[in-house]
Amino acid sequence: MSETIGFDGLVRATLRLSLIYWACMFVADSILGFFIDIDPLQSAPLKFVLFGAGALMTFGMSLLLFRLRGLRFTHKALLSFLMTAAMAPLFVAIDFLNYVICEYPKPVSFDPVYSGYMLIEGASMLFGWSCLFIALLYSFEVRERERRLAAMREEALTAQMQALRYQVNPHFLFNTLNSIAGLIEEGAATRAERMVMSLSSFMRTTLSLDPMHDVALADELGLQEEYLEIERERFSDRMSFRVEMTEDARDALVPSLILQPLIENAVKHGVGSAAGPVDIMLKAERVGDRLHITLENSMAKNADANRLPGMGVGLRNVAERLRLRFQDNGRFSSGPVRPDRYRASIDLPWRLA
Repeated sequence: MSETIGFDGLVRATLRLSLIYWACMFVADSILGFFIDIDPLQSAPLKFVLFGAGALMTFGMSLLLFRLRGLRFTHKALLSFLMTAAMAPLFVAIDFLNYVICEYPKPVSFDPVYSGYMLIEGASMLFGWSCLFIALLYSFEVRERERRLAAMREEALTAQMQALRYQVNPHFLFNTLNSIAGLIEEGAATRAERMVMSLSSFMRTTLSLDPMHDVALADELGLQEEYLEIERERFSDRMSFRVEMTEDARDALVPSLILQPLIENAVKHGVGSAAGPVDIMLKAERVGDRLHITLENSMAKNADANRLPGMGVGLRNVAERLRLRFQDNGRFSSGPVRPDRYRASIDLPWRLA
């Protein structure tokens, strides 16, 4: 078994289980002795010594099983049987020696029948402990395997979320760099410089964000304002952006940068494709135990929003991120609500920062 088991936790669990196991054996042996006329109180000291020795034996057996935990189950069972066969005669010898000491100076004779019973009893207890420890070891291995699998899934999910989030950046950079080049050609160096500084600030912030980290909606909107500062250099005379948000929705948690593809689509396919002024409105409110966010933008009349080039990438990105993050508990929808109006909606569980 290649997994690393938490040794300290296993030792603590083994000690607790060993204490319970041998205490139960002590009580069971005392009850059995009572029915065959052995005084439990008089035999108690002998049993303490004998079962204490048995506990030390099983500790050594457990240590060997732990060292060889990579063996197959059948090999572990065979090893337990062999260790029991080796330790059971020692268990009988300790019992006999203990009895000789207790009876000293009276002579004691070796009773083969009684020793045979003790051999069976000792072998049963030692082998029983081996089986119990193998089960304990297996439970720790399963938990460690589950922990490692969960960690691997988390790493894979994080990588997938990063890939989805960074998928948006090339489209955004392409449009922005084209705009900067256009401003330079027009001789608007000051505007181009402002756009470069805004782009630098926005990229520095977005690249440092953890895609698995949620942010307050107010912070997410603050970041989108940085993005809009870039777009206002391009469309300052034709773009308006409005926010209608209830006070409690400001502290609601959303995945970082979840709104950026939607706002970019609204700008690119709303402002970028329309000749006149374009209004973009974001609305956020609590509906029961859900956070409902909608983003609407006006667009050229009779434009086929489902056929606009490039629109599907950003929207699929948002839908996939929500699916990975919330499974069936997060929903996304988009489409025209009127011939000149487009809406994208996000529905999330209500969570506060």
